[in-house]
Amino acid sequence: MAKGLLIVLSGPSGVGKGTLCTELRRRLPDLVYSVSATTRQPRMGEENGVNYFFKSREQFIEMIDNDQLLEHAEYVGNFYGTPRDFVEKTIESGRDIILEIEVQGALKVKEKFPEGVFVFLLPPSIDELKERIVGRGTENQATIDHRMSVAVDEISLMEHYDYAVVNDEIDCACKRIESIIIAEHCKVRK
Repeated sequence: MAKGLLIVLSGPSGVGKGTLCTELRRRLPDLVYSVSATTRQPRMGEENGVNYFFKSREQFIEMIDNDQLLEHAEYVGNFYGTPRDFVEKTIESGRDIILEIEVQGALKVKEKFPEGVFVFLLPPSIDELKERIVGRGTENQATIDHRMSVAVDEISLMEHYDYAVVNDEIDCACKRIESIIIAEHCKVRK
């Protein structure tokens, strides 16, 4: 049986990673979504192993110490990370798995799993990205300015990826990523 692929999708905040990932999963029902581990408490309706793998702080630190995570970060007092075992078992079963993640986390994954397929999602323009972030209506001007500065820095890291896809229209961007997945499965591996 052929192995599956780890597809790592990342790009700046506001580029539409979540929307694109949701649409890809709708179009490709066999595509597995990488479930993250976290130390935060479950919210109403969240299920262990579906939304997150909920861990105690001690369990999470043990996962770090035993190199059981492809990447991890601490955010607002809680740990978040990508369990290596879940990703590897999915790939070994022949299924593709998609990891939607921020740029720094993607680069950490690439260090530990260089055979992954790394896709950088770009906005049609910086102005369009700013419009998307402003359009959310959830951030003040200082936060917007910070996000835009970080976005420019993140775009400069695109050279570390295998592919770049412009998220101009969700349908077109999905077709491009579907084409990448098909091409990767047809690749002659040595």
